Amino acid sequence: MFTGLVEKIGTVSSLEPLDTSVSGGGGTSLTITDCEEILTDVHLGDSISVNGTCLTVTAFDKTWFKVGVAPETLRRTNLGSLGTNSKVNLERAVKGDTRMGGHIVQGHVDTIAKLIAVTPDSNALVLRLQPRDMAVMQHIVEKGFITLDGASLTVTQVQDGEDGWFEIMLIAYTQEKIVTAAKQPGDYVNIEIDVVAKYVEKSVQAYFATTAGGDMGMLEKMVSRIVDAKLKG
Repeated sequence: MFTGLVEKIGTVSSLEPLDTSVSGGGGTSLTITDCEEILTDVHLGDSISVNGTCLTVTAFDKTWFKVGVAPETLRRTNLGSLGTNSKVNLERAVKGDTRMGGHIVQGHVDTIAKLIAVTPDSNALVLRLQPRDMAVMQHIVEKGFITLDGASLTVTQVQDGEDGWFEIMLIAYTQEKIVTAAKQPGDYVNIEIDVVAKYVEKSVQAYFATTAGGDMGMLEKMVSRIVDAKLKG
């Protein structure tokens, strides 16, 4: 588990195909350098979030570590677009006494999102993003948590619909601490939605399935009324 507070920006120094006898082929081994600050207490098998993706340390030294990236992970995240000298957000797994400054982050990327606009607002940046899997939009709410490339951020605006999008704002301090601030329209970021939203959705579905005899139409009508009231108000 992670907090979404990026500890260090690392550099990809090499990418190598994974051993086919172990992975079955198609995966990649990443070597990440310039991150000695987060390796002081590392062990083999530890979890480190790389751009919001929970990966396992397979080798390390004082200034670098290696992780294996499976083919499925490459398909679901932006790690497949990394190259030599790419910058990545890094965070170690939390300890029992860690301050929860961000929110509960699992390191399980739900989808990627395309950056469709970057707009300066004084010394801040407003990023507008559109998910590849639009189904996640139902879990994204204004003022709610979202994880972008492993960084815990607050949603500032949401536009639902077929071409829906959401926005976040990066203050000057955050811009210096995460790789996402350097991305341009057309680039992709990893998204993990708030796990609490998933549990709420499942609980609500289970409640209506039980009390309404499995008729989810009641839930749809209720949500429709709320949306209509919101649009009129």
